Amino acid sequence: MAKVLIPTPLRQFTAKQDSVIAPGATVGEVLASLTTQFPDLRKQLFTDEGKVRSFVNVYLNDEDIRYIGKDAAPTADGDTLSLVPSIAGGAR
Repeated sequence: MAKVLIPTPLRQFTAKQDSVIAPGATVGEVLASLTTQFPDLRKQLFTDEGKVRSFVNVYLNDEDIRYIGKDAAPTADGDTLSLVPSIAGGAR
C-alpha cells in the first residue's frame, strides 16, 4: 500500500484528509484505488481518456513519474505518492 499526499486544493474531494492509504502495484493502480475511494477526485486527476491531467504532477518518493514509467511505475509498501497541481496566474 502507498500513502498518497493530498494537496490542500484537492482535500475537499477526500473528506478533508491530507493523506490517504491506497493499494496498488503501480502508480496507475494506486491512483485508480484512490479515485475508487473518492470518485469526485477522478475528474480532478484524469482526463476523459483516463490519462493523468497535464497540470497534475505526480511524484513517487520524490521522483517525477514522467521520468520513471508514468502510471506503470511500480510501487511498494511504504511508498509515498505526492499529487502536485500546477498553479498558474498572478497579478501584473
